[in-house]
Amino acid sequence: MGTDATSPSSRLSAALAAVDAANADDPHTIVAGGAVRPKEQAHAEMMTEWVQRLDPDADDAQQVAARAHHLRRWALPRTDYPEGRAGYLRWRAAQGKRHAAEVADIVIAAGYDADFAADVSAIVTKKSLGTDPRVQTHEDALCLVFLETQFDELADKLGDDHMTEVLAKTLAKMSPAARRVAQDLELGPRAAALLEAAGS
Repeated sequence: MGTDATSPSSRLSAALAAVDAANADDPHTIVAGGAVRPKEQAHAEMMTEWVQRLDPDADDAQQVAARAHHLRRWALPRTDYPEGRAGYLRWRAAQGKRHAAEVADIVIAAGYDADFAADVSAIVTKKSLGTDPRVQTHEDALCLVFLETQFDELADKLGDDHMTEVLAKTLAKMSPAARRVAQDLELGPRAAALLEAAGS
């Protein structure tokens, strides 16, 4: 007897598989686990792992939102928007709306209803950050993935002083529990020193 395609476990598996398939087309790659992987696909898996670690009882909406947090991000390049903070904020807002719309289509196709789609979209766009603990977990996981994957490259680009400012802002967005986790990450001496300076 086959598995019910509308069962909760099947819906979640179908939604995650669809997100993974979409992110597999990322032309940008990173080395993860010793293998060259599509960047957003690898980041999405890391995001899922962090959400599950931070909240072992994470619901379906949290898990799908984690996997789709940067769904097909390359499709809307940062270079499509002006330089500077104002252009960056416009790009980030447009990305959020696009991620939310695309993941909503995916979860509906997987068998979830419109309310669930809206819930996932709200987490992806970090609506209710500060009042919904699931959104805080999502933000915490985002920050931890950032620290694990982009720290060294960004520090080389910005320099230590500016990087310390960026880290201070990142830490300010994280919950106390996630900040403690960040302090235990396996970082190089330079990164550990900058993180300590940012948190002091």
